[in-house]
Amino acid sequence: MSGHEIDWVAAWGRAKAERPRRKDAAFWNDRAPSFSRHASESDYQKQFLDLMQPQPSWSVLDVGCGSGTLAVPLAGRIRSVTALDFSPGMLALLQERCRKEELANVTPILGSWEDDWQDLGIGSFDVAISSRSIVVDDLRAALVKLDRAAKRRVYISAMVGDGPNDRRIFNAVGRELRRGPDYIYVYNLLHQMEIYAEVSFITCSEWLNYRDRDAALEGMRWMLDDLDAKEETRLRDYLAAELVPHGAHWRLPAPKVVRWAVINWKKEA
Repeated sequence: MSGHEIDWVAAWGRAKAERPRRKDAAFWNDRAPSFSRHASESDYQKQFLDLMQPQPSWSVLDVGCGSGTLAVPLAGRIRSVTALDFSPGMLALLQERCRKEELANVTPILGSWEDDWQDLGIGSFDVAISSRSIVVDDLRAALVKLDRAAKRRVYISAMVGDGPNDRRIFNAVGRELRRGPDYIYVYNLLHQMEIYAEVSFITCSEWLNYRDRDAALEGMRWMLDDLDAKEETRLRDYLAAELVPHGAHWRLPAPKVVRWAVINWKKEA
């Protein structure tokens, strides 16, 4: 079967079912502070913006904006940012960052991929972006929404391979890492939709530092839904053996390498 004959929407759904992810707002509200700290330590945003080359006249829609990983640095370089997220906790952190940096051109909107964007007051923008946020059931509907919202260009970043998951942790607890669908599903579906996108890659070597072993274990729980007692013991033993001191903190002896694909296309006249 050729790529043209594959139902990429259905394939996305099947692959997604293999790696169910918690995506409710309560989960992201709880994770918002640690996610924000981690995002600020990564050079992901610099690499994304280097690829994007934002222009001063642009208005940008940032879907799944989180705590402002891209919205905040973008706001200092473009005309305006509309920042959409379904987590009130993430939006609260975004607004706090905007106040601290005296940014008045960021408009936060509480909403999701599945909401009616017209009802939310979301119109059209020069550019629409989705940074690491396409965790949706209906991939085609999400892509159509992004495409319709943009007048000039669309940028999407999607995981490559393991994405943000650390295979070492899954091996330590004795679980198979079921990765779920990565960027190639997005790219191939766009091709079927006669949207001919360009792809670039971001590679981040991430050193995650923890104050102690308990903090390290808590910082890794998000990867492992329903960690049972035996698995937790295995993970504690792994961390006790592998964590090494780094200044006043502890970390694994090698960084986690995370890759993201940045898929972008220019809107047809």
